[in-house]
Amino acid sequence: MSNQVTVSALERRIDMSVPLAEIDKDVEARLKKMARTAKMPGFRPGKVPFRMVAQSYGPQARSEAIGAAVEKALGEQIRSQSLRVAGYPNIEPKESTSTEALEFTAVFEVYPEIVIGDVSGQDVERPQLEVGDAEVEKTLDVLRKQRTTFVPAERAAQDGDRVLIDFTGRKDGVEFEGGQATDFPFVIGGGQMLKDFETAVLGLNVGESKTFDMTFPEDYHAAHLAGQTVQFEVALKKVEEPKLPEIDAEFAKSLGIADGDVAKMREEVKANLEREVKRRIQAKIKERVMNVLIETHPIEVPKALVEQESAQLAENAKKDFEARGMQTKNLPIETSWFTEQAARRVKLGLIMSELVKSKELHAKPEQIRAIIEDFAASYEDPSEVVSWYYSQPQRLAQAEALVIEDNVVEWVVSNAKTTDVATSFDDLMGNAA
Repeated sequence: MSNQVTVSALERRIDMSVPLAEIDKDVEARLKKMARTAKMPGFRPGKVPFRMVAQSYGPQARSEAIGAAVEKALGEQIRSQSLRVAGYPNIEPKESTSTEALEFTAVFEVYPEIVIGDVSGQDVERPQLEVGDAEVEKTLDVLRKQRTTFVPAERAAQDGDRVLIDFTGRKDGVEFEGGQATDFPFVIGGGQMLKDFETAVLGLNVGESKTFDMTFPEDYHAAHLAGQTVQFEVALKKVEEPKLPEIDAEFAKSLGIADGDVAKMREEVKANLEREVKRRIQAKIKERVMNVLIETHPIEVPKALVEQESAQLAENAKKDFEARGMQTKNLPIETSWFTEQAARRVKLGLIMSELVKSKELHAKPEQIRAIIEDFAASYEDPSEVVSWYYSQPQRLAQAEALVIEDNVVEWVVSNAKTTDVATSFDDLMGNAA
């Protein structure tokens, strides 16, 4: 016997009852089964009187019987009403004067009904960028700067130089905490020191000293110095100028080209750059597509699924902190911090799942193979990477999920108002000033 009530768009309450006679019958059957192997002092196994077995194991048997009866009754109702339950039902016992039935209420959420929205009026920009010689040269410049070395310079300190200094800071004539250092290196213009401090060192020669006033910013991380004016005394001990490596065989070898072939290095840089440009363009399009899906599918999502996703995101954050060497034992990571992100992820997951099913956007084997080969292309032995993916189902599932995402993105792009827009290398790579 049952009665369903719709509490909200997704929450349901089902009132049910289970005959106590059925529960008593199940309790007896459970106790008889226990009696076959029950052990008690003074009795051989399986020879313990039923009355004693019932006295010892009765509460356990009744608890199990009630749980099984409730689960069975609820399962029958869920199946008969074709309900898609999200999360775990909460079982609430009901106060009742009945001596013939156990009455209870099951409270749970169901998945929302999703109708695929119309994306035809949505704008999607598709960035366009062809990798040419100029983009390769810019990338090589970045790679050269990453390999900068410093050599002694017989001149005054300039912007970009690495200097070695001693300094002492005083506030109202008294040295303050953290204001002293000996043989301290930093690169002028590197952002390690405050701009006013760097400016004061510019123009000094080795062996020269300088005393200057400096005011710390109001938002300086050391509260006792924020907004305060202090006096620094600086002595310059060494000046080194930056030296970029030449684009030669040695440089090519440092990038993994074993024979030092510069032409081959340029080809590999271009190939890697094309893959990265493609990846970034796809990421930008995907971000817009996901927003389109949210905008065109205003659905409510089950709180239970959001809570589960929030907990998972919190756990991922904790593992990320630990991987960085941080102690998380006493670090409070609240699941509530991730609620908004979790709700978005759950919503997108439900929408995409319906899209894949209704528009037949499932991943095909050849698509999975292609995306894995694309991943593997940048490795020294691509075939080894491909084998690694195919050796475990969970790795293959990750590739399959990415293919499905790509299929959903392609479907939206094909059905929305998509415009190709030329983009600059710096904007796409995040190097814009």
